[in-house]
This record gives sequence, structure tokens and C-alpha cells, in this order.
Amino acid sequence: MDTLFLETFLAVIDCGSIAAAARQLDLAPTTVAQQIKALEKQLDNALLRRSGHTVKPTAAAHRIIERARLIVRETRDLRASASSGVLPVGPLRLGATQYALMQLLPPSLHEWRRRYPEIEIYIEPGNSQELMEQVVSGDLDAALIVHPLFALPKSCEWVALVEEPLVLITPTAMQVEDVLATLVEEPFIRFSRKVVGGKLVEAYLQGHGLKPKSQFELDGIDIIVKFVAEGLGVALVPDRPKANHEAQGVRRWEVPEPRLFRTLGIIWQRASVRAPLVVALNELMAEQAI
Repeated sequence: MDTLFLETFLAVIDCGSIAAAARQLDLAPTTVAQQIKALEKQLDNALLRRSGHTVKPTAAAHRIIERARLIVRETRDLRASASSGVLPVGPLRLGATQYALMQLLPPSLHEWRRRYPEIEIYIEPGNSQELMEQVVSGDLDAALIVHPLFALPKSCEWVALVEEPLVLITPTAMQVEDVLATLVEEPFIRFSRKVVGGKLVEAYLQGHGLKPKSQFELDGIDIIVKFVAEGLGVALVPDRPKANHEAQGVRRWEVPEPRLFRTLGIIWQRASVRAPLVVALNELMAEQAI
């Protein structure tokens, strides 16, 4: 059985359609359909049923999905282990949050292509919790995420890349003499408590006994900055490196101690055969940050 067909099958399952899987795999939809048919013939079972423009796994498909993932992972690991080069063969399957995609990765990817043109990096966007779970399960080799507010699995390595202290942001015209008083007196735009940054904001407020007049609860620093710039309130957010606050129409103010930090970094499985690739990427990102 060709494991390439299994990879195609899993891509269709994950994407929900042959067309979407074809785009992800950079194949023609007809090629994807042919590979699925070949796999169905080898297994003597229908694996997909069509529903409009989407496809759904059959009962037979549900029974083999997890085993198929395991076979594909082990085949990739075997290929990487057999490499005779200094680094294992790729691709490196890397998860990344939106912030990492926008700010951390682009310069490093340019340099990676120059140094290691033969090793591809496949990037999976997502939120920190989902990406960490995919690293733990082996579906991803590594991920650039926000450190959760709990201990990481002992099977994983972690390197912190960026520490972002919480800061108060206000419209540029607002003058602040007392940060804590401003947080209580002005309309407050809250960072969603469903994410790490928002939980840190909540911990800071509770630690100082503050009960702000919450107007909105938003998930995303960019939209919070936009609301503050429009004069809709003030906010506590992680202070992102290289952020041009004045150009965004806001002003930042340091908050009283004890300050809390959101930490972004890279996580990977310690025992992964592609760990050397992750270490190489981490070293490259550290160089780019200098």
C-alpha cells in the first residue's frame, strides 16, 4: 500500500473536500480523486461519501483514520531517521499562531530557504491550545505558541522567544497620572478571558483589587487597539515588540508591579526524530532577533 494515498486520504478528511485537499497538497483535484479511488480499491471499501461540494467519511473510514495517521507519522519518521545528512529530511511540520505568522516567522523563513533549500517547512495556523495538542499527539513537529498557564507535558521541550509585559493602552490624547485609577474610571475594553492574554489581564486586575467598567470583551489585540484608538475605552494588553503605538493611534503606559508577562516560544517533542530541525529553526530565529 502506498502511504502517499493515506496522506491524501487524511488531507481530504481534514479539509472536508477534495478541492480543498487538492489545494493543500498542490495537486489537481482529479489526481486526489484517483488516489482515493485507488486506496478504496486496495482496502475493498468505500471511504468517502459525497454531500454537495463536501465529503464525509464512511463507517469504514472512521475505523481506519487513527491507524492511518499513525502509519503516515511512522513512515515520515522512518524516512527522517534514514537521512544521511547533518539534519533529518523534511518537511518540518510547524504550527504557528497568527502573531507568530505575522511577526516572528517571515524573516526566519527567508533565511531558512537560503540555508536549507532542500528542507521544506509546512505551516499549520491555529490557536495555542490546539497547536500544543497537535505537537503532543505527533501531528506537528513543533509549534510557535503562547505558553499556557499550566506546566507543559514532560515529553516536550520549550524555548521562550518573546516576553510581553502587560501595559495600559489609551487614546494618544489621553493623559494618565495614575494607571490603576485610569483602569477603574475609564470604560474598559477587556481582552477575552478565553485566551492566555485575557487570563493574565484578569489575574492582574484581581491582584490589584480592581473592578473596571467593562464595555467590550474582544479576542485579538489588533481589534482592541482599534477600539482604543477610536476612543471607545482603555485596555490592558501584552506589549508586542516593535509595535508602533503612536501610528496605531494609541499610547502605552507601564503598569505598577508586580507586572505579568505573556510568553511566546516554541514547543516540540523531545524524542522527535525531527528535533534537530526544530533546534536549527530556533537558533535561526534567535539570530534574526539580534
